[in-house]
Amino acid sequence: MTASPRVVVLDYGSGNVHSAAKALEAAGARVELTADRDRVASADGLVVPGVGAFASVMEGLRAVRAAEPIGRRLAGGRPVLGICVGMQVLFERGIERGTDTEGLGEWPGTVDELTAPVLPHIGWNTVEAPEDSALFAGIRNERFYFVHSYAARSWTLQATGAFPAPRVTWAEHGERSSPPQRTARCRARSSTRSLGLPESACWATGSAVCGGDRDVGARRSSITTIGYFCVRA
Repeated sequence: MTASPRVVVLDYGSGNVHSAAKALEAAGARVELTADRDRVASADGLVVPGVGAFASVMEGLRAVRAAEPIGRRLAGGRPVLGICVGMQVLFERGIERGTDTEGLGEWPGTVDELTAPVLPHIGWNTVEAPEDSALFAGIRNERFYFVHSYAARSWTLQATGAFPAPRVTWAEHGERSSPPQRTARCRARSSTRSLGLPESACWATGSAVCGGDRDVGARRSSITTIGYFCVRA
């Protein structure tokens, strides 16, 4: 019998850790809430939650020296799931209400306010997922719940070396923005919606542990809560 994947939810003071942990447990993962670097490094999957302002999340991550273990996992193709602002901070910069904050810089680009007639973007919306996206396998035509005002509105990371081109998923509210993405090097989802069990199950049982294809974020990825979510495998 295959053991359940061990998934670490990074504990750095973020407020939505328990809902994420419950969703992952319901999907079949063994969940551990910790910031211990050795436990983070050895886990089958790492979840980086995030709620509130970009700058506050970065402050919390710096306090537990999370940048290095997150970067090492991504560089080594190890599964990482960013939830909400935990996904946004993987980009180079975030600009919120005039505050320009340096992110983790795992992907190029800036997270800033959407240009739309109504903000925040709240409600059900569709996404444009690649045909071969494992992340959206079986749910490509579903609607997803969004609650956000900020987004990464462009994706410039291209295929390099042995890594295939990223698979990027988009949503549209006023303008096109990038929700979930996947790439061989790092699978990411930048979008907003509540952490759903179908996606959690996909990521926890596929992306975080098993093999599969290479999307921008995880071999099979799943996603997350209000704001953005990213996956990486």
